[in-house]
Amino acid sequence: MSNKEELKKKVIMGVDPGTTAMGYGVITVIGNKLNLVCLGTVQLNKLPDAYAKLKKIYEKVSALITSYKPDEFAIEAPFYGKNPQSMLKLGRAQGVAIAAAASFDLPVTEYAPKKIKQSVTGNGNASKHQVAAMLQQILKYKESPKFLDATDALAAALCHHYQSKNPLSAGGHKDWGAFIKANPGRVK
Repeated sequence: MSNKEELKKKVIMGVDPGTTAMGYGVITVIGNKLNLVCLGTVQLNKLPDAYAKLKKIYEKVSALITSYKPDEFAIEAPFYGKNPQSMLKLGRAQGVAIAAAASFDLPVTEYAPKKIKQSVTGNGNASKHQVAAMLQQILKYKESPKFLDATDALAAALCHHYQSKNPLSAGGHKDWGAFIKANPGRVK
């Protein structure tokens, strides 16, 4: 890898979609250095109905993309709970956020909550508080956000960075044999 490639700046935006609150986080990656750009939440619980919430999600994601100009977009996948109606609402929120990213031609990657937790803490069953604490250590920021939706979104962005550095996941290879077959010049 040349020095130019190492110093290339990449901006990754992460989103944790929700119907009462949507978390967002943006990081930059320059070489191996990670920097927190922003994180926060959008409170949706006071909006009059589901359609107003979806509109707000679309507008906020679009505004964040316009402001921070991410190169890539990572989003937490909805997880199956006991209530199918909640899952449907969460899926709509996720779809609207993805549509906003797609309208800017951003590559979108979806990660399961366990995958995000595993990538950030090493434990797929880590609590939201453990994820938040690990993010503070990795990205070296002091203030804890008021809502953990923000750190969940930041964790999605960091997970995406870690996954894109993994040669297996970056090329869509299912195992090392497939990677080696597709990249014979990279094996010594």
